Amino acid sequence: MKRDETTAEERDETTAEERATREPFREEGPADLRLVPLAVAAWVAAACAVGVAGWWTVAGVGVCLVGAALLWTPVAARWLGGTARPGEGPAAEDGRAVGDGPARQGTPGWRLRATACAGVLLCAAAGAASAGLHAADLRRGPVPALAREYARAQLEVTVTSDPRLTRPRVRGSETVPVSVVLDGEVTRVERSDGTVHRTRAPVLLIVPPGEGRAEWLRLLPSTRLKVDARLAPPSRPGDPFAAVLKVGGAGPPRTVGAPSALQRTAGELRAGLRRATDGLDPDARALLPGLVVGDTSRIGSELRDAFEATDLTHLLAVSGSNLSVVLLLLVGRPGRAHQVERGGLAPRLGMSLRVTAVSGGALTLAFVVVCRPDPSVLRAAACGLVVLLAIGTGRRRSLIPALATAVLLLVLYDPWLARSYGFLLSVLATGALLTVAPRWSEALRRRGVPGRLAEALAASLAAQAVCAPVVVVFAARVSLVAIPANLFAELAVAPATVFGFATLAVAAVWIPAAEGLAWVAGWPAGWIARVARTGAALPGAELTWPGGWWGGLALALLTALVVLAARKLPYRGPVAVLAVVLLLLVVVRPVPLTRWATGWPPQGWVFAMCQVGQGDATVLAVGGDAAVVVDAGPDPVPVDRCLRELGVRRVPLLVLTHFHADHVAGLPGVLRGRSVGAIQTTGLEEPPAQAAFVRRTAAAARVPLIRAVPGERRRAGALEWSVLWPTVGAGAGGGVRAAAGSGGANDASVTLLVRAAGGLTLLLLGDLEPPAQRALLRVHPGLAPVDVLKVAHHGSAHQDPGLIRAVRPRLALVSTGRDNPYGHPSPRTVESLRAGGARVLRTDRDGAIAVVGAGSGLVAVSTGG
Repeated sequence: MKRDETTAEERDETTAEERATREPFREEGPADLRLVPLAVAAWVAAACAVGVAGWWTVAGVGVCLVGAALLWTPVAARWLGGTARPGEGPAAEDGRAVGDGPARQGTPGWRLRATACAGVLLCAAAGAASAGLHAADLRRGPVPALAREYARAQLEVTVTSDPRLTRPRVRGSETVPVSVVLDGEVTRVERSDGTVHRTRAPVLLIVPPGEGRAEWLRLLPSTRLKVDARLAPPSRPGDPFAAVLKVGGAGPPRTVGAPSALQRTAGELRAGLRRATDGLDPDARALLPGLVVGDTSRIGSELRDAFEATDLTHLLAVSGSNLSVVLLLLVGRPGRAHQVERGGLAPRLGMSLRVTAVSGGALTLAFVVVCRPDPSVLRAAACGLVVLLAIGTGRRRSLIPALATAVLLLVLYDPWLARSYGFLLSVLATGALLTVAPRWSEALRRRGVPGRLAEALAASLAAQAVCAPVVVVFAARVSLVAIPANLFAELAVAPATVFGFATLAVAAVWIPAAEGLAWVAGWPAGWIARVARTGAALPGAELTWPGGWWGGLALALLTALVVLAARKLPYRGPVAVLAVVLLLLVVVRPVPLTRWATGWPPQGWVFAMCQVGQGDATVLAVGGDAAVVVDAGPDPVPVDRCLRELGVRRVPLLVLTHFHADHVAGLPGVLRGRSVGAIQTTGLEEPPAQAAFVRRTAAAARVPLIRAVPGERRRAGALEWSVLWPTVGAGAGGGVRAAAGSGGANDASVTLLVRAAGGLTLLLLGDLEPPAQRALLRVHPGLAPVDVLKVAHHGSAHQDPGLIRAVRPRLALVSTGRDNPYGHPSPRTVESLRAGGARVLRTDRDGAIAVVGAGSGLVAVSTGG
């Protein structure tokens, strides 16, 4: 009899396994969400407690603890709906407490609800307490006091992150220098009076440009340095630093302690990967280290902009997908969670469940060390360790509790993650993949979509629906190509990751073999880069959306309405096809259709002023897809978008009026995907750094540089123009020789008098200051009235009234940025122009502006941005 029973059990087990094999994605009952409110409570409490005064944190913790204690009182039982005394729950017909499961027989329902609420309050108290203790560390010791005094001191600092470069940005007319930034921990402080203090304070080091940059960039975590720095308080109260250290000088770092053996090994592996990828195409060489270990040091601003426009930046930050691919090789497909010992390499190597779990844990820890403990890496690693623990104990794994546990533990360990943008996006995306994507995938399969395509499409839709409102809060934009870009990129992520990690491992022992593997990995990596560049190049790749929390809430509401409509609308198939076609038209934006729908660009436009923020970029139509461009603005992205909307593919001449960053920093955007005949510049190369940038960029694009010659005349199609300024030897008020002593680079601006089709006349003044404007009138006393004036220097108050009276423009255009700190355009300048009979338009309020016609038919059309 016993033998028969054993046989039946084995038969039942085999049958269950066969069913699981045939239905790997079957639903195993409702998801276990009990840990989710605990994790959310700790997260919210930590986010609130970080950056506030310590007494508020103490009060919050006290309130949570008192509330948890009160939940166990009889009063709480009545409030929670329990009318019985403790131990006497309302009973069902079978004698169990109402609402209790089999494991909770005999437990009153009120006690379960009280326990749940108390657990939430206790986790909130723990999160707030952890945040308070970590924040207190930032206020103790000598470092915060020195920062408040902006003092200089000698410090010993232990490096805690990889060095990274700041992104180039424009501040006014200057480009902010690219600095080296790294996190560290101060362990010793020596004041100027010779007193020494031992401490432990997290800091942010900023190293200005200099000859020692290469040595700074090679530093590894755990390296100990001695620096002479000026201390300053963090820029925001919620920053996880006690001070910002601005390192004096530009020499190499002074090392007083070598990195640990573990970090040296990780550094050698990362360096080996970079060496193995040196021979790849530029995009693959830059992208592959980022895909594998998060090393983005080779990724330029142009490629990064493309990834941001297509919402593919999660591929540049090592995340759970990378760890999933690694663990997939070991434990098999996630859909076979309950029989994981039968998937991956583990059973083929004869590894038991516990050995598999331990091996997976070792891989996870190595993954964190090599890829660095960024928020997304920590979240993925913690979630993976919880799953591996479930495997090791022989229990079925549930990824939602695993994710909640990971969030809870990480927030308690490092409360600063509670305010991390990357951590939030990582958790939201993972949660969407675990909860929303399976249901949407099943719905798509029921409608005839193939299984693998349904899974990929549902995953992209779910992640985008959940993450897009958060992205909008900070970026004020929505990517319309994110879903197709992620679908196409996902085809190459797994092979690029697998061969990339193989390259990483082999490079440590045999570089030629690693180069071969890198060559194979370079194909899918190059594919991902091409997807990003192609998607970003589409005219409608991005949609401007109101930023901030209200903008995010509006997008979340719109997304919810779209999802509900997709479920309730009849004829969903035809409606979906129509929606896809409309989206395709919005993204591609064929010029005739866009002009018909939006009125932009207007038919027969002659001159356009792009909306590029606080800077200048104007366009003169030559005919067809060609145009002369004057200045490039402060950022490559908006000027590239403007030229795409105008349909400009050929630029016979690009004029850079002067070398200030708000006129030349967008140069790569003009060159992107267009043939440029030549770049014409002023003769005064000031500031030298930006002049050198123009020379480097032009040389890389193989575009010749030429100097503007006073009095020269040029023609392109129906367009004619002459150079009025700068004039060598024009006198004390202007000219190239005098410019540096008066208005500097502004007074050396190339000034153009243009005659377009139909006799339209335009005067483009660059950034001329009043002395140069007066000198311009002296050199050209016969300067006649014009139809259009590009107002000098973004409409600043520094204008010469005599020049405005002489040219008497009918239309005055001002290029300026919203909420700029300079007060441009000046109300005095605007009133002076209007008093002279000009209609004034400005890009900060009117958006991009186009001029059509001439004479009595002169019309200005704006996008109204």
